[in-house]
Amino acid sequence: MVVTATNMADVPAADFETKPTDPYFVRFEPVKAPATAGLLLKPGDRLAIIGDSITEQKMYSRILETYLTVCVPDLNVSTRQFGWGGETAEGFLHRMTNDCLRFQPTIATLCYGMNDHGYRAYAEANGLWYSNKYSAVVSSLKSSGARVVLGSPGCVGQVPPWAANNHATMEELNLNLCHLRNIDIAIAAQQQVQFADIFWPMFVDMFMAKQKYGPDYALCGKDGVHPDWAGHLVMAYAFLKALGLDGDLGTFTVDLAAEKASVTSGHTLDSFTNNTLTITSRRYPFCATGEADKDNSIRSGMTLVPFNAELNRLTLVVKGGTAEKYAVMWGHETRDYSAAQLAVGVNLAADFAVNPFSDAFAKVDAAVYNKQNYETIQIKNLFYTPDAKADPDAMATLTDKVRQPLVDAIASAFVPVTHTIRIQPE
Repeated sequence: MVVTATNMADVPAADFETKPTDPYFVRFEPVKAPATAGLLLKPGDRLAIIGDSITEQKMYSRILETYLTVCVPDLNVSTRQFGWGGETAEGFLHRMTNDCLRFQPTIATLCYGMNDHGYRAYAEANGLWYSNKYSAVVSSLKSSGARVVLGSPGCVGQVPPWAANNHATMEELNLNLCHLRNIDIAIAAQQQVQFADIFWPMFVDMFMAKQKYGPDYALCGKDGVHPDWAGHLVMAYAFLKALGLDGDLGTFTVDLAAEKASVTSGHTLDSFTNNTLTITSRRYPFCATGEADKDNSIRSGMTLVPFNAELNRLTLVVKGGTAEKYAVMWGHETRDYSAAQLAVGVNLAADFAVNPFSDAFAKVDAAVYNKQNYETIQIKNLFYTPDAKADPDAMATLTDKVRQPLVDAIASAFVPVTHTIRIQPE
């Protein structure tokens, strides 16, 4: 069943998301999103990140690729982004064979609906057109051998300047996008693919962020459509969760009484003396800085969704001590914890915005951006030159030779990090 405005009454009330009680949400009827069923990624996957101008911003796509590179390196996932400004699902259908399927992706994330909704109030005919085109994209990817994460559109934070003459209110635009999101859930069920809910968390977080940080906090971006880093972090969180990642990046366990320590996979304990661990890690936490109340900050986005708790856990557990409180020094930063907190475990990735991984992480992230930036040039420009039209396979081979050093630069930047953690009783 395609979920449209006219058959919403057929959906049982229990199958809707729980809504905040504020009148702001009264007219919205978001169908309950399906749960993620285990890890969707497989070792050696080739991930295609597909979408419109929001994808072409190379922000959530960069978070995804950097995360997969440094946080779960054992999966050895390679990534390409295929964002194209102004595109609809139908637009991607016309170019997917030439631009995307030639690279034989084994898994793909999709994010369409923003342009598809036309920046107008919802219309049944448009909903059916969108459903048919988005379903066709999913079918084509599946037929090529790719697993699919179907992402909904996000929401809008204002009527964008280019839609002012459509005479639709911000609420009408978001109601339209919510309808498309519900349609996406139906497509995902019909096609038996995973769904990533962008719209509803973003819509709720947009409201909550304004209550928390003030009316100028623009989760959906200054134009109401293109988010800055906080909004893209919310999007990346949805996709990473839909991919089934569990966020356990490692645990360092210390028994002060026994003077012993241990670390989990991805990390090597070099020494433990005088309450100080020296560890070499081949797996990084996701390192994000920035001000908590600014919409241009990844760290701010982390206050809106449980990214650190669910996707970015590098845990320190300390037991067997005699003091009630301890200072934990990691790199150049120090945090104070009670013995009870340390016995349960503290998340170093959440508590230390700047840490011994920060510099190495930044180098990997910069290399990811350089590669993704070239991929935009490759797909949008070089693949549509006269030479490419004459021999598209030759152009793909030629441009991939230029891309390869950018891929290699990511691998070169991703080096083991040796770091120390000192636990000092207070």
